[in-house]
Amino acid sequence: MHPASVHILTLLQATLHSSLTQCPPAVARDQTSGQPEVCSYSDFQAHFTSLFPAWSRTQLIAALGCSASRQKHTLPDLPYDYGALQPHINAEIMQLHHSKHHATYVNNLNVAEEKYKEALAKGDVTAQVSLQPALKFNGGGHINHTIFWTNLSPNGGGEPQGELMEAIKRDFGSFGNFKEKLTAVSVGVQGSGWGWLGFNQDQGRLQVTACYNQDPLQGTTGLIPLLGIDVWEHAYYLQYKNVRPDYLKAIWNVISWENVSARYTACKK
Repeated sequence: MHPASVHILTLLQATLHSSLTQCPPAVARDQTSGQPEVCSYSDFQAHFTSLFPAWSRTQLIAALGCSASRQKHTLPDLPYDYGALQPHINAEIMQLHHSKHHATYVNNLNVAEEKYKEALAKGDVTAQVSLQPALKFNGGGHINHTIFWTNLSPNGGGEPQGELMEAIKRDFGSFGNFKEKLTAVSVGVQGSGWGWLGFNQDQGRLQVTACYNQDPLQGTTGLIPLLGIDVWEHAYYLQYKNVRPDYLKAIWNVISWENVSARYTACKK
């Protein structure tokens, strides 16, 4: 936690316990009654900005959020039916993958975040550190799968168009080279993990890489995720057994290049 956080949270607690709608004493008082005026969130934010001018807006919002109730993560709905990706990925795999595996990551992430919140409140640094693996694994699992579902479509397959295709040709030579490289990287993951197409903002180019277990691409490499291929066995074993290359050959038929292109366009803004 930032060194000034404790000071801010102390001020927040004192203010919020008295009233969620009253300004802090330093902000304003009614000239007639001398009582605190009712103020907006922006007034409340301005007060703390004046106290800590070096803080960015993001840091301030994060500090304010520490004392507010947090909305729990939820399992996102699929944009298609479980059987929509057949014959390339069967309905049983999709149902188990989404309603069981992804749901478990979401549930465990909520539990880990609640424990972390308690550890923060107690100032228990040891507990905060011990919770990092659970936050990384389950948070990564939630992030990765949320991207994965939208990367797939029953109307997918083929090749991308427009700017994305131009970028692929620029950075990989051809779409065929790119496809071969991402497939090879995904096949080569030892154990469980993901194959990724990501965008390197610093270099302005596309990159292919792999992440192990549920490590989130952006959080561990800095690359912005555009296309992720899940190569955990739960993503394909019921249909393709231990033949991962067959699964990877099939999944190209349901890649939503519209979604990947939209992600590419968004990350360049």
